[in-house]
Amino acid sequence: MKVLIIGAGPAGLTVAETLRAHDGEAEIVMLSAEPFAPYSPPAMVDYFTTGREETLFWKGRDVCDRLGLEYRSGARVAAIRPARRELALEDGTALGYDRLVIASGSRLYAPVEGHDLPGVYDFKSLSAAKELVERVRTLGGGRALVVGAGFIGVEVALLLAGLGVSVSLVEMRDRVMPRMLDRETAEIVLAEMRTRGIDVRLETKAEAFAGAGRAEALRLASGETLEADVFVAATGVKPNVEFLEGSGLDVGWGVRVDEHLRTGVPGIFAAGDVAETFDRMTGERYVHAIFPNAVDQGRVVAHHLLGFEAPYDGAESMNSLKHLGLPVMAVGAQAGHEELRWRRGAALRKIFVEGGRIVGFRLAGDVRGAGVYRSLMLRRADVSGFGPRLLEPGFGVGALAF
Repeated sequence: MKVLIIGAGPAGLTVAETLRAHDGEAEIVMLSAEPFAPYSPPAMVDYFTTGREETLFWKGRDVCDRLGLEYRSGARVAAIRPARRELALEDGTALGYDRLVIASGSRLYAPVEGHDLPGVYDFKSLSAAKELVERVRTLGGGRALVVGAGFIGVEVALLLAGLGVSVSLVEMRDRVMPRMLDRETAEIVLAEMRTRGIDVRLETKAEAFAGAGRAEALRLASGETLEADVFVAATGVKPNVEFLEGSGLDVGWGVRVDEHLRTGVPGIFAAGDVAETFDRMTGERYVHAIFPNAVDQGRVVAHHLLGFEAPYDGAESMNSLKHLGLPVMAVGAQAGHEELRWRRGAALRKIFVEGGRIVGFRLAGDVRGAGVYRSLMLRRADVSGFGPRLLEPGFGVGALAF
């Protein structure tokens, strides 16, 4: 069996590793558009802050050699041809397959005029991140303007501030990380960012990047113009699906898959940031572009390649902010019919409950109990009898059976 894997991120690498653990004979070819060994995107901030490679190359730089697979770096896919069971690379090379895994990931994007100008940077790939950091270090400081205060936008702003850059961040919504945080938790994050010297402008809409051949300023909807030395577009994440045009696959925001991560075309699966799957709690279709989901999906796809029936339980909405100075954990919904709340200064614990069951929680400053809450939420356990005791950091330790 020849398996082609498009993408070398957490999803693609997990497919290869799991497959090889049970099948020493399969021919595995992994394609990456980047010139690096497989790496972990969430570890990039830590890498550029500390220089440590252990978490960035999370399986080791030699992982492909150890797995006995063919790794093609710098290989960009131009199209896939399911009828022939082959794909075409941009250099004209055609590669055949028995099974194809699409794990092409995603990129940051900004639906703002001028987003493709030189000087507007991305931080979703290691290539793009290195280009940004090298530019900043060449400047020896300077001014940076980040458009978008989602998770990645906030992380990038914190990184740049730590590198000695004067950072401004604009966000069109009324709070930072609006898709991840409720208003009160977002206020804690905002206060910490401003303590770090980051100028955060909320309810500020970006209209266009402007400049003569290179981005030199950001024009706001208000008519105001903000100048900077570097700009970062971080208003959203877009799956890499352009090469699938004309393939016959069902592509919405991402590649639509069923409960087994199969596409509608026989022999083709999708996993990771590119897969449009189902939310584990709500059942709604969505692309949950986070590391744990990518790894889980990679395992499920590999099990199917091995011939096992492996249904996928669904993706989770979950993230944590580690570089703020205080830990922040956000899981599931950010509201519920009932809200349990405890706060002391910058420490906040909130649990959202619907029908006696946890549907989400937000922890800031003290994230103890997160694993217990998540387990109760996923099991849909009835917690109505616990009341405010749920908020205790040590809740459930040694008392609940999982």
